[in-house]
Amino acid sequence: MAEPGVAHDVAADDSPTGQIAAQVIADNDIKPADDELTRLRAERATLIKLCLYALDRARSGGVVERLEEGLAGVGVQALRPDGEKFDPSLHEAGGTVATTDPELDGTVAETELVGFRDGDELLRAPIVTVYSCKSGDAG
Repeated sequence: MAEPGVAHDVAADDSPTGQIAAQVIADNDIKPADDELTRLRAERATLIKLCLYALDRARSGGVVERLEEGLAGVGVQALRPDGEKFDPSLHEAGGTVATTDPELDGTVAETELVGFRDGDELLRAPIVTVYSCKSGDAG
C-alpha cells in the first residue's frame, strides 16, 4: 500500500491495477512524460496561432506591442526585414516600388504584414514591398 504524500510509481505497483497499467504502458511504449511534452507543445502552438490571429486584427498600437512582447517572451520573433535584401525563401513579395537608386534594387522597402519565426521554424513569412530599379531609370 502506498504511503500518503509519497510519490507512487505505477510501473512498480504490485497490485493488479498497477500491473495492468505497467503492462499497457510497456505494450504501447507509452512514455507519460513524452505525452505531456507533446500535449504542451501542441497547446503552445495553438496559443501562438491565436496570438497571431489577434495581432492581425488589433487596431491599437499598444495591443499590438503587448502581443508582440508576449510572443517574444516565449521565443517567437517578429520579422520586419525593412532595408534587408529580398530573399524569396524568407519573404513574400507583396509588390514593388520604383527607385532610381541601383543600390536599393532588390531591397525590402517596407513590411506590409509582419512575419514570425519560432526558433528555426518560419511561422509566417513577412509580406514586403521591394524596391525595383528599372534599367532605364538608373542612368
